[in-house]
Amino acid sequence: MFIDWKMAVRHRFRLQKLERPVVVRNINRTNNSTKFITYQVKVNIYYKSHVERIRIDMYDLGRTNIILEIPWL
Repeated sequence: MFIDWKMAVRHRFRLQKLERPVVVRNINRTNNSTKFITYQVKVNIYYKSHVERIRIDMYDLGRTNIILEIPWL
C-alpha cells in the first residue's frame, strides 16, 4: 500500500521516518529511479461498519494519489 508523498504532505499526515529505508524495485526487478521508501503514515481505513488503522508507505506515485492493493498477475 502506497500514498503519494505530495498528497501526504498536502493533507498534513504525520510522517514517520523508517529506521531503515526500503529499496524499491520495478516489476522487472530493476531498481526504481526513486530508489528508497523512507517514510510512512498511519491512516484509518473505513469500510461499511469496519475501521482499521494501517501504515502506508510514502512514495512518488506521479498522478496517482494512493494504491491500496497491487493485483497479482
